[in-house]
Amino acid sequence: MSVTLDRDGLALSLVDQGGEGLPIVFQHGLCGGEGQVAELLPTPAPAPLPPLRRLTLECRGHGASEAGDPARFSIATFADDVAAAVESRGITRAVFGGVSMGAAIATRLAVRRPDLVRALVLLRPAWITEAAPANMAANLEVGRLLAAHAADDARALFEASDTARTLAAEAPDNLASLRGFFTREPIPVTSDLLTAISLDGPGISEAELAALRVPTLVIGQARDLVHPLSHVRRLADLIPGARTVEITPKGEDKPRSLAEFRAVLAEFLLSLPDETAR
Repeated sequence: MSVTLDRDGLALSLVDQGGEGLPIVFQHGLCGGEGQVAELLPTPAPAPLPPLRRLTLECRGHGASEAGDPARFSIATFADDVAAAVESRGITRAVFGGVSMGAAIATRLAVRRPDLVRALVLLRPAWITEAAPANMAANLEVGRLLAAHAADDARALFEASDTARTLAAEAPDNLASLRGFFTREPIPVTSDLLTAISLDGPGISEAELAALRVPTLVIGQARDLVHPLSHVRRLADLIPGARTVEITPKGEDKPRSLAEFRAVLAEFLLSLPDETAR
């Protein structure tokens, strides 16, 4: 089921699927949307996952959600929108997770809204705590090219760049994602998102991550320069008791990568302590 959430006069698209299953809020990555999450966590949840009630808010400027003022594009704003969306559906506590930018939103909420967060699932995180991390430079480069040139010209300049050559050799799946941005409409919104979010951060500190007391699963893959395994290890070092898992890169074998993700997620979810007495 898809519903509309009103935030600051904007219509944001919220997916709430699965009925009475375990509530899990799972957020898409930068310039992604519901389709990205549905591929990871379809409804009904396939084995070996338990029944899930999945919520995904398409962030401002993503999917069917209106963009509004690009000056408001930030991980903090997106996280506030997600919290409001969850509360609007009567959910008081859930597992929170996401991929890339979605993982940053989830970690921010674990720090800022611990009342809502039962557990964390961080898939291919692109941020730890700092703003404008070096691994987001390629996204920033594409955003700035789109701001300065027509999309076809921006694509040609990017293809001739050192960034594209490096990604082709070391992280082809990242390169495929970046190429998709040159045809993502509306182009001005894509440019604004890539620029603003690549320069942003979750607005939390390492000390705040170290103070978390929430079950956490951090998942990464090799051959991924935008979502380096070093981020997976660092987050696990910071968050007490966090578990790390490396899965098959989706660019090498997508069906296997999806199956491995669902298997480790199922094991994690089934291991969560019972909260019926909360």
